[in-house]
Amino acid sequence: MPALSSFDYAVLRVVPRVERQEFINAGIILFCREQRFLRARVYLDEVRLRALWPDADVELTQRHLGAFVKVCNGDSDAAPIALLSQSERFHWLVAPRSTVIQISPVHSGLCEAPEPTMERLFQQLVAPSWEPSAS
Repeated sequence: MPALSSFDYAVLRVVPRVERQEFINAGIILFCREQRFLRARVYLDEVRLRALWPDADVELTQRHLGAFVKVCNGDSDAAPIALLSQSERFHWLVAPRSTVIQISPVHSGLCEAPEPTMERLFQQLVAPSWEPSAS
């Protein structure tokens, strides 16, 4: 049996109108220190966002979500924070904030491989569970 590694993850949430406390799950950040894995995957459901806030700036929201991916990847053009260690980046990314993009509490688990674990969590928590009709 392969050895299990511990991991931590959080859900990226878009909260278009903070005062209403309504949100859409829009991404996953997963960190597995033992396997040197830090990744984010995002998906913004524009239809759901516009249902909560018709005047939402979808392009700006997409750019902000993309910044989480860049920081996880350590892209030097993302921000100075992207140059820190994976652990420091993860803790910075999951720090509580009161902006349009917020973070769930951090959850922990065990996995054999972080990539399929992240995909499973993404499918369960973020990916649309329905396909829009082609009408």
